[in-house]
Amino acid sequence: MSYKGGKFIWHNGQIVNWDEAKVHVLSHALHYGSSVFEGIRVYKTPDGLKIFRLSDHIERLYNSAKIYRMPIPFAEHEIIKACKALINDNNLTNGAYIRPIAFRGYGEIGLAPKDDHPVDVSIAAWEWGTYLGAEALENGVDVCVSSWQRVAPNTIPTQAKAGGNYLSSTLISTEAKRLGFDEGIALSTDGMVSEGAGENLFLVKGGTLYTPPASSGILTGITRDTVIKICLRLGLTVNEQSINRESLYLADEMFFTGTAAEITPISSVDRIAIGSGERGPITEQIQSEFFGLFSNKTNDDHGWLESI
Repeated sequence: MSYKGGKFIWHNGQIVNWDEAKVHVLSHALHYGSSVFEGIRVYKTPDGLKIFRLSDHIERLYNSAKIYRMPIPFAEHEIIKACKALINDNNLTNGAYIRPIAFRGYGEIGLAPKDDHPVDVSIAAWEWGTYLGAEALENGVDVCVSSWQRVAPNTIPTQAKAGGNYLSSTLISTEAKRLGFDEGIALSTDGMVSEGAGENLFLVKGGTLYTPPASSGILTGITRDTVIKICLRLGLTVNEQSINRESLYLADEMFFTGTAAEITPISSVDRIAIGSGERGPITEQIQSEFFGLFSNKTNDDHGWLESI
């Protein structure tokens, strides 16, 4: 079995068949969540396939590993090269999603790994549509505030995109779906808004955008950063500040951001309609600028698009 378009996986410097990419059941990461990973999108453009902010994603991968004192046994340029090669190896001509992951492999089973504990690196790529559904980009999604909070500061570092962190995301997302929602929003330990299960959050009020700060237990996403820079270009004000729960219900517009979710409007929170209950004009404007990067309607002033 493989995901759509996935035939080969890059594993520790070698291309292997999808079904042959295996690890030992006593791998440290399997027991303790000691992995770091990225999600990266490849878009089909008039100028060929382009990888969106590849270097920024790989830099974050290495920063996440640094926080956990996990030495990745390959240079950044080698991982970048492997990501590009894998798109061609899998013949993913219509765009793709790339998932590089570095993890503590088979060695001592104790919690505290020794300096020589092996670190494995794998990269997979496949075709993957919009995470919350293609229709959601226009119609929006219905979300709820989860009963599960994000972890407190100085417990699990939220600036590392680590596998163990996503146990929290799983609880938030599965609870939301069990209750009939598309996704969940978590509060931080102080009761302020944090983020979605796997997405950052923006709300619009009176023409100004607001997004929770890093201190609210969020992963400061690359798409989040992209949206902030797009807003600056559009002359829109973005405030990174603490947001209370009731502000969600009173927002004029709201949307998720993330590599998987891209820019997805939120139509309701806890069954309370956001604005008109439809995608708002500012959300649509930001979407147009974002997706315009891949149709040449928006200038790539930051050099975000990397050729294969």
